Amino acid sequence: EFFSLAELPFGRGKRWASGGGWRTALAGGWQVNTVLSAYSGTPFTVSASGTSLNAPGNSQVADQIKPEVKKLGLVGRGRSFFDPLAFRSVTDARFGTAGRNILRGPGLVNLDFGLFREFGLSERIKLQFRAEVFNLSNTPHFNNPGSNVSNMTLNADGTIRALGGYTEVTSARGDERQFRFALRLSF
Repeated sequence: EFFSLAELPFGRGKRWASGGGWRTALAGGWQVNTVLSAYSGTPFTVSASGTSLNAPGNSQVADQIKPEVKKLGLVGRGRSFFDPLAFRSVTDARFGTAGRNILRGPGLVNLDFGLFREFGLSERIKLQFRAEVFNLSNTPHFNNPGSNVSNMTLNADGTIRALGGYTEVTSARGDERQFRFALRLSF
């Protein structure tokens, strides 16, 4: 994360609008802050149906059949975030070979912005105005892709007939751009 806080160069003793009068009083004392966050995606495990496992209460991981899983990074129905053919369902009475949390979902970048100023109403009483914008660029932050290989349907020749949600990123977090305005009275 990167955080910044700066006072704007307007008002008394500043570079611009420092002449005096009501314009100087109104323009001066404003501060801005920003928070830039960049995170890698959250880890997840590729799972499979546990029917053949015959161990109630246990979860099944898929068999990893390719040594390296290629990240495709696509988003939406019918589009794979990672190589769907790197894994297959387990059909024997055993646990799968894939490791737990070996893949990461979509990362995110987020920018929050704030503008605020404190007004002195008297010697002891102050009023602070705040305007804040969360997710300023309104960038979608996607959830992890579907990870159950047993949802995929293959044709007889081994090509994919339907993904069934497996490897598809079809939802996003509910953190769209939000505005917040506030007044704070301190005495």
